Amino acid sequence: MEISKETKAAMRPALWGAAGGAIALAIVGFSWGGWVTGGSAETLASNRAATAVVAALTPICVDRFRQAADASANLAEMKKATYSFDQSRFVEKGGWATMPGSTEPNSAVARACAESLGSGKAAERRG
Repeated sequence: MEISKETKAAMRPALWGAAGGAIALAIVGFSWGGWVTGGSAETLASNRAATAVVAALTPICVDRFRQAADASANLAEMKKATYSFDQSRFVEKGGWATMPGSTEPNSAVARACAESLGSGKAAERRG
């Protein structure tokens, strides 16, 4: 089947319009429409899952810290540390951020645990 020159000429603007519309749709969708690539979606999901794990495990860390025999002395010692990194390191070394079934402390949980203990939020929850 042969397409005539007139038909080709008539179709050309429609095809250019469709191509331009597809490009415009993609630009708008990815810029303002909230579309993401598969890789971006996976990264977002992983970050949210990690945040949820830390939020779930931090109260366990705080409770383990508070239930230690020398909790008051440990809290005073932890608060002596100037930097938050040193405070989270103290929690890691104390073993409070090592969850049951794990052999290594979770550094994100240790950081959140130290922050919670240092801010007084942990005392408010228990009292």
